[in-house]
Amino acid sequence: MSRSLPVHDHLHEVHTVEDVLALVREHGGRVTSSRRLLLEALFEGPGHHTAEELAGTVQAHAPDVALSTVYRNLDELEKLGVVVHSHLGHGPATYHLAAGAHCHFVCQDCGTAVEAPDELFTGLAGAAMDRFGFEIDTRHFAIFGRCADCRKGLTT
Repeated sequence: MSRSLPVHDHLHEVHTVEDVLALVREHGGRVTSSRRLLLEALFEGPGHHTAEELAGTVQAHAPDVALSTVYRNLDELEKLGVVVHSHLGHGPATYHLAAGAHCHFVCQDCGTAVEAPDELFTGLAGAAMDRFGFEIDTRHFAIFGRCADCRKGLTT
């Protein structure tokens, strides 16, 4: 069993699988074939992926890698600031590289998730800090509402 990597509250700028593996080594973690395959899946498939989807990609190359191993690796990569997870509606958490972290608008009717640029939330983040001393973590930020297509269906 691998030991847990230390928790870091900042993001690391990593651009390749090798960058991440170097960071893992630097923090006392082991470089395993399952971790390498998981990172390759994250780097090759941009966007949001559930742990199950990532496990399927890993298992296509290494069928003996358990889903629990994928979850454990995702948790350790998140603690390093390399991966973040988001909850986009009622489904399972999705994971993506922290370098591509962003906010989301999620349609509560059809489930469509739209990436929203962080600058849309600069004012909100500033107001939350000034007024409440609360720092918003936009990596886990989703606003729910109705997309244009679903709104059209409601008004016709």
